[in-house]
Amino acid sequence: MKYQKFNEELFSFIKKATCAFTGINTIKEILLKNDFKELQENEKWDKLEENKYFVIRNDASIIAFTLGNNDSFNITCTHIDTPAFMIKPKNTIYEKNYLKVNVRPYGGLLNYAWLDEPLSIAGRIIIKNNNTYYKEIVDFQKPLLCIPSVAIHQNDKANTNLYLNNQIDMLPIISLKDTKDPLKDLIKENLKLKNNEEIGDYDLFLYNTTEPKYFGLENEFIISPRIDDLTCTFSALKAFVESKTNNNINLFCAFNSEEIGSLTKEGADSSFMMDILRRIADIIEKDIQILISNSTILSADNTHATHPNHPANSDVNNEALLNKGIVISKDEQSTTDSISSSIFKGICEKAKVPYQDFVTKNDLTSGSTLSGISLRHVSIDSIDIGLGQLAMHGAKEIIGSLDTYYLYLAFLKFYELNIIKEKDRITLK
Repeated sequence: MKYQKFNEELFSFIKKATCAFTGINTIKEILLKNDFKELQENEKWDKLEENKYFVIRNDASIIAFTLGNNDSFNITCTHIDTPAFMIKPKNTIYEKNYLKVNVRPYGGLLNYAWLDEPLSIAGRIIIKNNNTYYKEIVDFQKPLLCIPSVAIHQNDKANTNLYLNNQIDMLPIISLKDTKDPLKDLIKENLKLKNNEEIGDYDLFLYNTTEPKYFGLENEFIISPRIDDLTCTFSALKAFVESKTNNNINLFCAFNSEEIGSLTKEGADSSFMMDILRRIADIIEKDIQILISNSTILSADNTHATHPNHPANSDVNNEALLNKGIVISKDEQSTTDSISSSIFKGICEKAKVPYQDFVTKNDLTSGSTLSGISLRHVSIDSIDIGLGQLAMHGAKEIIGSLDTYYLYLAFLKFYELNIIKEKDRITLK
């Protein structure tokens, strides 16, 4: 089955993309294999001889693009970061025979779901050599830590009112030895640092080492770490590199920092997208305002599927059901309107994939969206889409095994379509 082949590639991507830094590295490898060239923001872009390029900002966000002759941009936006724990600068605590690593939450974690899971470390290390600093992306790729739960015999409220304090309950153990700085030793061993090299600083994250897998009578479900938002990211990336068009100006954007509000120099709430759009317009010698007015953004991030044991948490008839297709979000914080929704439904119909309208229940709240944040800097017709999932922000999450393939097919059709916007009509060609 085609969807199973797609999911095999998705599983491989998820295993490699263990944090934003390793995720961008993995995307870079895929783009290079597909003949894309890397550009640097701090260098001048003259007439570009090829038509496939990408730019990385701060090692953690990427925008790739193809050059064409159309007067519009076809843009997809996803995010590459996931909720996790970050390691603090002074990182170890030795207490009662246990060596613990001092961490802090990154994003809104479902704390109890991170207990008793095998965890490893990935991220970015800054190396100092005299007066020169350089960076290394690392992934230790083996279980090193675990956050142990408290037994029911020692916590009689564990099944009734479980409160977990981030500073007390959520610190992982790494050893039974009182080692002064085990992370420093791990880094030196991993990077094979020389005597004149020392660690300047780091951005290090814990991640779940459990591998993606199917479950269900007919493999209807996928359970995996980092489903939010790597499923959307990989679907968009694969469609982007496989799309066959000589005319479209297509962009694939994967941003960092969505889980903490996007307000970083490489997040969606930065100038990154607009900076690249302006430079593309200069290269192809077209009016940036005309290009933007004709353009469309598909912003892809997952949302909450109807829960099997708590269906009352979803709207009575605007809900997200697993394996029933791509979710079109129409929450008040989304950028979806009747025009963008109609365009996307037309794309899905051409791609022969199902879709479903989604609105959060009125007495619950939804989060901000990538396109909603990006539109603070660039005004483009946009729609918020994604996939329904369960256990969002847990150490493992659940999604329908068909929906990922549906999303890829819709992205592929989007990248290959020419969306023509005229005064009183829009045509998909």
